[in-house]
Amino acid sequence: MSSYPPRRCGVASFTHDLAAATGDREIVALHPPGSAAPYPLEVHHRIRRDEPADYIQTAQALDRCVDVVSIQFSSGIWGGDDGAFVTEFTRGLRLPAVATLHTVPEHPTMGQRQTIGLLIDSVAATIVMSPAAARLLTSVYGADRKLLEVVAHGVPDLPLVDPEKMKPGLGVEGRDVLVSFGLLGPGKGYELAIDALPQVVAAHPTALYAIVGSTHPDLVRDDGETYRDGLVARVRRLGMQDHVQFEDRFVGRVERTRWLQAADIVLTPYMNLDQTISSTLACAMGAGRMVVSTPFAYARDLLADGRGILIEPDSPGALGAAVIEALDDPAHRAAVGRRAHEYSRDMVWSAVGAEYLRVLRAAAGGGATQVTRVTPARGGRQAAFGA
Repeated sequence: MSSYPPRRCGVASFTHDLAAATGDREIVALHPPGSAAPYPLEVHHRIRRDEPADYIQTAQALDRCVDVVSIQFSSGIWGGDDGAFVTEFTRGLRLPAVATLHTVPEHPTMGQRQTIGLLIDSVAATIVMSPAAARLLTSVYGADRKLLEVVAHGVPDLPLVDPEKMKPGLGVEGRDVLVSFGLLGPGKGYELAIDALPQVVAAHPTALYAIVGSTHPDLVRDDGETYRDGLVARVRRLGMQDHVQFEDRFVGRVERTRWLQAADIVLTPYMNLDQTISSTLACAMGAGRMVVSTPFAYARDLLADGRGILIEPDSPGALGAAVIEALDDPAHRAAVGRRAHEYSRDMVWSAVGAEYLRVLRAAAGGGATQVTRVTPARGGRQAAFGA
């Protein structure tokens, strides 16, 4: 159960890739108001996000067709305050379930704490994507560590490619390419990166910062393109029009891969230092690119031991200096990228899919999740995955 394409959000994209990596499944799509786009054939059920009765009816219907349910939880995709309708679903479910938490607030409100706590208590196991998230759940939410599984965010299985070979296909040959990608919105730190550009350009006049991705659909619904327009105005105010390129569209895996492989450096200057997951950072490592990042929780875990560069938060000067140093030393930049790429081999989707099957099969069998790894089998009843 999840959001699912054609819905444009990170959890939907994640679920699509996870479902492909695990084999037989049925998708239950959490359907937001105002969205009428048709779903692909694997979506067998659809829940109107803000209708509590839909959750109960679907929970009961799943009993006839699957053995275990994978719940993808981020409060924004579920109905109710703080995504509280997830508990309506688990109350009506007679099957074992495993929850994946895509967000774990470090300083939760009472509603967030209650919803996440009830969800953890109602499932056989809970998956998080970083050690930082597991630490938060035990220290802040009082979760039992034995019932938590840390399974990496999946990434495509990409070879190491020289960025100079990829740049002509995107029309950026001859440039020092910096890339950030994902749905545009506050909190991603684009302002920090833009403010650092004059310093970078003074040292490397060919520098280009590509901001790849459309504005988050919820932000467009509420505020239109006000946020993007503010970034464009910031670029003009700094005189950086020739050094910032906005790719204003939702990019799929193929185009995202091309931009990552053309990047000299990937920037994740996130403002929320409590953030416990970033698909951008994970995919950049999977492509073997140096990441320059603020020290948010997920980055501190993944970029340790020389796998990336952590900078002081809220400092355009620190970001600019780190980028300049990296562009000055291609050999060091490549070495950091190789370490990131090697580390990410356990994060490719085939490995992550196998880990999910291990946890889901243990839940379906009624045992603890720390069981002997099993080889994925074909046939039988299915797991229900997020849509």
